[in-house]
Amino acid sequence: MTDGRGWGDQRIEEIVGNLLRIGVSLAAFIVSVGAIIYLARHGLSPVDYGVFRGEPASLRGVKGIVRATFGLRSRSIIQLGLLVLIATPVARVAFSIFGFAKEHDRMYVAFTIVVFVILLYSLIGSAYV
Repeated sequence: MTDGRGWGDQRIEEIVGNLLRIGVSLAAFIVSVGAIIYLARHGLSPVDYGVFRGEPASLRGVKGIVRATFGLRSRSIIQLGLLVLIATPVARVAFSIFGFAKEHDRMYVAFTIVVFVILLYSLIGSAYV
């Protein structure tokens, strides 16, 4: 606990809660914008359910998604929203490391670092193995 000026459990929980709310809301907004653009451009196009077409190779990496998003390409905007959604809990874990360090709680810092490394490996490292 703290006197209101420092880093207490309640303050950290409020910041984490706001981080999660903002991240999910931002992701939903970005996906919605991409969906509106997609439907405006392709909403009346005929659909062929007999053939599966995955995402193009340019939209399978962060650099390609960001580059295509600046071109206002609807599918890349939707992909960017999904990346923001995936990044939200990762940011929460990263902030938790900071919060536990400010509280001088070494055990939780260690556990949270382990969780963070596992998250990063599952998102980035497993692609190179």
